[in-house]
Amino acid sequence: MFHRAVALIGLWLAVSVLPATPVHAGSSGNANATESSAFLPVGKATVPPPGFDGVCDRYAWACGRKAGVLAVGIDMLALAARINRAVNETVHQLSDYAQYGRNEYWELPTQRGGDCEDLALLKKFRLISAGVPADRLLMATVLDRQQRPHAVLVVRSQDGDFVLDSAGDRILNWRDTGYSFLRMQRPDAPSRWNAVLAGGLFPIDPSL
Repeated sequence: MFHRAVALIGLWLAVSVLPATPVHAGSSGNANATESSAFLPVGKATVPPPGFDGVCDRYAWACGRKAGVLAVGIDMLALAARINRAVNETVHQLSDYAQYGRNEYWELPTQRGGDCEDLALLKKFRLISAGVPADRLLMATVLDRQQRPHAVLVVRSQDGDFVLDSAGDRILNWRDTGYSFLRMQRPDAPSRWNAVLAGGLFPIDPSL
């Protein structure tokens, strides 16, 4: 992944010249600030994270907008929590360098294991397979609370953006993670990425 807070600050300066636009499900232009802040603000287009190249070619589902249909009575966030926990418990965490001899390579976990983005990809695949619409499942890159590079899966519900994380089994609204969100797949075109720059080291309110 990209490196350290200095890269974050440079990205912030490059992107913040344009206003961020909240893009979320089931919202209107009159949504109040509290409601809007439950969703990640989406800024202008940016380059994909290192190691993401080739993911869309290998896995069409990872970058598609397939319209899924959940079975009646299935709660999307409860399902997401179960899948998050199951993947975290069954996949051994192993760095890309240990497995592939390179710093970054986004891939589904192997029998040996996978790192944070690999686990996030597997969670996305399982949720799509369970009927969750693909455009509700967005890969994102962050700095964690120790300002270390990290990747997570964002589940976009009507109540806000919730984070599936290899670092913990609870799913949290993005505001409650303490993470600095850097970029995320674009909801209406997941093969592309947009800057986020919110939470953690950044103000939650994109107007600040």
